[in-house]
Amino acid sequence: MKKRLLVATGGGDCPGLNAVIRAIVKRASFEPDWEILGSADAFNGVLEDPMRLIELTPQRVAGIHVQGGTILGTTNKGGPFEWPVQNPDGSWRMEDRSRDFMRRLQEMEISAVINIGGDGSQRISQGLFELGCPVIGVPKTIDNDLSDTDFTFGFQTAVDAATDALDKLVTTAASHHRILILEVMGRYAGWIALHAAIAGGAEVCLIPEIEYDIASVMRKIELRVASGKGFANIVIAEGAKPLSGGMSFTPSEEPGAMPIRLGGAGLRLAQELKDAGCAVDIRETILGHLQRGGRPNAFDRILAAQFGVKAFELALEKKWGHMVAYRHPDIVAVPISEAIKAYNFVDTRSDLVRTARGLGICLGD
Repeated sequence: MKKRLLVATGGGDCPGLNAVIRAIVKRASFEPDWEILGSADAFNGVLEDPMRLIELTPQRVAGIHVQGGTILGTTNKGGPFEWPVQNPDGSWRMEDRSRDFMRRLQEMEISAVINIGGDGSQRISQGLFELGCPVIGVPKTIDNDLSDTDFTFGFQTAVDAATDALDKLVTTAASHHRILILEVMGRYAGWIALHAAIAGGAEVCLIPEIEYDIASVMRKIELRVASGKGFANIVIAEGAKPLSGGMSFTPSEEPGAMPIRLGGAGLRLAQELKDAGCAVDIRETILGHLQRGGRPNAFDRILAAQFGVKAFELALEKKWGHMVAYRHPDIVAVPISEAIKAYNFVDTRSDLVRTARGLGICLGD
């Protein structure tokens, strides 16, 4: 009788998800006593009635490594520990269905689970592991905010998208003598913004880890104008915040979703600059989900392939409760509990930040 491995992709979509799925299946094809199943839309495919499971064969995954998104579908709503249930009055409550989830795994005779996801998904992995689930984690997020791995796959492709956008904005800023503000994703970390600002040659980069003083940003713009260059390019992370201020967000009322939706940092900055007396014309661009979609670049395809192969091999070793991680140049295993212990913020004392400062990029402080 064959052993069954269940694969799930949770949280936001991300370039490279399909490459991980393909790598798991291809590696498993050399072990004839294993079959691979996918759970549709994270673990919702297991928790729904009827269950939605997808047989993952080498034929099914052939060529998908070049495709963005995930053939399994994904969601950041629901899950074993917080399943949204509608009350008779139309309101919603969250129900813990983790025990039901474990029972269903046993009924399906699942021998191993590989959960591909970011911080929230790996917290689910840890919770399931503590219930006895044979789970392996694979770190995925464009935000690069998971600890204990040098990079998460999807991040480099998102940086490419942000850099490409900045390259285009530089030319229009120069042509029209404007300030162009590019708002990028990253949640509570400034990795995408900082990498794109350095790669694209921005004058200002505002990240969540450094509260910005609008007066500092104005001084940078005034120096640009005084030097004869009547334009500037600013990259701002969606989680950036001014001194004595908070992040820009809107409340989310979607059942099972995160309570807030980040966004609006670029528009707020534009208004702050106008209020501070900035005389240069300002335009804003919110890159949004363009960073999440599309084909993964070569780096992320390779990293995703390495993660997928390693994850299956950890399952063969029964190294449950561990997550694959990139520690240059190696792919290693780390306890999931360690990976989620601390959020992976940009270290303001790091070489990356010193590089930005050395290039004359204003970080708002």
